[in-house]
Amino acid sequence: MSLPSDTPQGIADALGYLQHYLQELTERQHVSESNINSTLAALTTQLQQLIQLVANPPPLAVPNTPPPPVPSPLVSPSPALPVQWTRLKLSCSPDFNGERHNGCAFLNSCSLYIRLAPEQFYDEQERILWALTFFKGGRATKWSENVFRQETDTGVFPIQTWGDFEQQFWLHFFPANAEADVINTLEKTSYYQGNRMVDNYLDSFQALVSDAGYTDPQTLVVKF
Repeated sequence: MSLPSDTPQGIADALGYLQHYLQELTERQHVSESNINSTLAALTTQLQQLIQLVANPPPLAVPNTPPPPVPSPLVSPSPALPVQWTRLKLSCSPDFNGERHNGCAFLNSCSLYIRLAPEQFYDEQERILWALTFFKGGRATKWSENVFRQETDTGVFPIQTWGDFEQQFWLHFFPANAEADVINTLEKTSYYQGNRMVDNYLDSFQALVSDAGYTDPQTLVVKF
């Protein structure tokens, strides 16, 4: 912009300065606008890239890690085999026909079986019934039949315990005067060894002494 020729120098200088400053501001504005536009363009580009990345994410990289080791199977110790106890094979009592000289042996056989196998009997009455199954023939059968007849008449089994059975058995099937007979045998002067072997005589003497109930040592020496 040109000034009139008669413009004072001070005013002309001021106007020139202002004109120059305005031109500088204009240039700066252009530069700023250019920088802003560049920044905006860069931000727009980055924003578009982020949007595309969110829309299509890249596959996750799987780390190449080795598979975990397979644990070896635990070997459990073999269980200890249970101890096999061999059960004794028990012989049943022999049949009993009621002869008194066999009564003691039969009762001892029954008592021994019951002591060795008590689990086979539910109660004492079952023990008694088991023993009666061996009463076969002679006085034994008649006595057994009488026991069951009493049960039929009264509705109650007449022998309740094994102890009662033993007492009844002693009364009916043991020698009536066994102890007296043995004592008489030992007291007789005719009882001596004779032609018997010493072992046989000793066995017979010990059996008689046991049945007689002799325990005094001096008596045993005299009787021997």
